Amino acid sequence: MKRFLLLLSLFVIISCKNKNENTETDFTDEGYELLTDASVYFQPLSSVEMEEPDSNAVKLGKHLFYDTRLSGEGNISCNSCHNLNTYGVDNRQFSPGDVEGTFGNRNSPTVLYAALHKMQFWDGRAQTVEEQAAGPILNPIEHNIKQEEQLVNRLKEVELYQDLFTKAYGDEGITFENALKAIGAFERTLMPKSRFDSYLEGDHSALTEREKSGLKSFINAGCITCHSGVAMGGQMFQKFGLYEDYWKYTESETIDLGLYEISQDEMDKYFFKVPGLRNIEHTYPYFHDGSVEDLNKAVEIMVELQTANDLSETEIEDIVAFLKSLSADVRDEAKQNPFE
Repeated sequence: MKRFLLLLSLFVIISCKNKNENTETDFTDEGYELLTDASVYFQPLSSVEMEEPDSNAVKLGKHLFYDTRLSGEGNISCNSCHNLNTYGVDNRQFSPGDVEGTFGNRNSPTVLYAALHKMQFWDGRAQTVEEQAAGPILNPIEHNIKQEEQLVNRLKEVELYQDLFTKAYGDEGITFENALKAIGAFERTLMPKSRFDSYLEGDHSALTEREKSGLKSFINAGCITCHSGVAMGGQMFQKFGLYEDYWKYTESETIDLGLYEISQDEMDKYFFKVPGLRNIEHTYPYFHDGSVEDLNKAVEIMVELQTANDLSETEIEDIVAFLKSLSADVRDEAKQNPFE
């Protein structure tokens, strides 16, 4: 009996010691409060119910994503502008098209996590990643495929695609719509887990103290008005330059009218899709026109133009540190060009 009581006492002492240690580090009331607040505005990837994509469709989509035959002269692929070795972007202000000397007029956003977004393109003219894939392919400035039939006929001549399309879509075979569906299936696999996801799942140690300070500043500054949810953006339009003209801060060479160019509604001037912030550390240059290279400067501009807050240099640096916790790379297999 005495031995039992001694063991019980040791167990209580050790338990209390561990509890006190945890309270002093990750499990303070303040720590729980921050995580609770964060969970109101953000959700981890694990909270999203995603259908398991068909492996045959994903394999086909990967081949199409890397294939330069999806451009008129065979000079570019989807991966050219959305390079998976550099987090789904090419880190250029504007991306070159299939025809030598042609460039787009808006910065190419990352394809990582794009399937989480409610809309695609800076002006939101497509809703899904499948619909988005058609845009560049048929755009004379980008992939320069003249019409859907041109691509279908080209793919039908390739024995590899005859096999891959049949495995993925059976008797339907090679169609333009199936090509888009396959590319979308592949892109829907490009959602790696970040440290911030682990934090939202309850792992307090996933973020450093500085990153937690940045998260707190991010919330308190009102950044969560537009950058929230699983994708931390991508769900709405917002005027770029709520309190000042954006080009005075970004030094943009051209003033882009944004959504107005589609709607012709004066109220839509300078409205753009709010970008998601996952992997923002790696997806420079920033904004619709790629006018800013440095993340610290981009955050400073956003704070001034969109929130009218006056944050200290330390608070800005803390927010940048927090944003880096959103970084996550896709698996090596996805980055391997199947034609090399």
